[in-house]
Amino acid sequence: MIQTIYALIPVFLVIALGAYVKRIGFPGEEFWVPLDRVTYFILFPSLLVHSLVAADFSNIPVPNMAAALFAGLFTMSLILIALRPVISGPMGQSGPAFTSIFQGATRWNSFVGLAASFALFGTEGLALAAVGIGVLVPTVNVLCVFILMRYAGDDPASFRLLGKLLIRNPLVIACAVGIFLNASGIGLWAPVLSAVDILGRAALALGLLAVGAGLDLSRLSTQRVPIAFTTTLRLIAMPLLMAGWCWVFGVDGVARMVAILCGAVPGATASYVLARQLGGDAPLMASLITASTLAAMVTMPAMIWLLG
Repeated sequence: MIQTIYALIPVFLVIALGAYVKRIGFPGEEFWVPLDRVTYFILFPSLLVHSLVAADFSNIPVPNMAAALFAGLFTMSLILIALRPVISGPMGQSGPAFTSIFQGATRWNSFVGLAASFALFGTEGLALAAVGIGVLVPTVNVLCVFILMRYAGDDPASFRLLGKLLIRNPLVIACAVGIFLNASGIGLWAPVLSAVDILGRAALALGLLAVGAGLDLSRLSTQRVPIAFTTTLRLIAMPLLMAGWCWVFGVDGVARMVAILCGAVPGATASYVLARQLGGDAPLMASLITASTLAAMVTMPAMIWLLG
């Protein structure tokens, strides 16, 4: 477990640095929005394309890993839908609040996932985490938009938004391009591959800084019940589900550990944007993201050690 903690400490130190520099106002409030856009639309897709093009999947059970990830995500979704009466009854949460709880338990922070996978398992872990993004990002977007439409409003335009979310999502596009270039054997011209690699190398550091800058500690003292409930599902129940489905589908080795890691990382910052767009409880969503990110500093190494 000590080795796992040592491997993950740098990831959370960079997140903490992002939170600190944002708090002291450096380099300025106007810096963070452009940084998010450059990282999300250029640097992160470059990292995914390079990782997938350069990866050797010949000895990795990619279909089995994908099946385990799908199954884990759908199982958590069904659990949350089944618990909807409890969440709205004894817990007293509204429809919009339920959608934020759903997003908080199912969506994962791919920046942290990629960084942790690379820290623990090197380039193989990075490539497998990219596979996880290709599987989970489009699927969870569909599920979350459906839940938001069902419980936070009934806007027919949301179907068009769903199409835009998938077709224009740079991470989905990057995964599709990388997998195609790898599977087809076309690859990338060496100078282009090197340029993509240079861009990709900046993604993890800047992405983690942005994660830290997005933390908001001011609301954590409110709505403690939904925060504790969602964080437990996200950081403990989800990795357990991933481990169980990996056993069912015969996924082992590094692929199994990366699948568990995909379940163990904190909630995604993009959830807040979607909550605002489709009528979810955006303040609760911001609190859930912050709480899961802070708690993951303890739970991630613990779950990796426990299930490893």
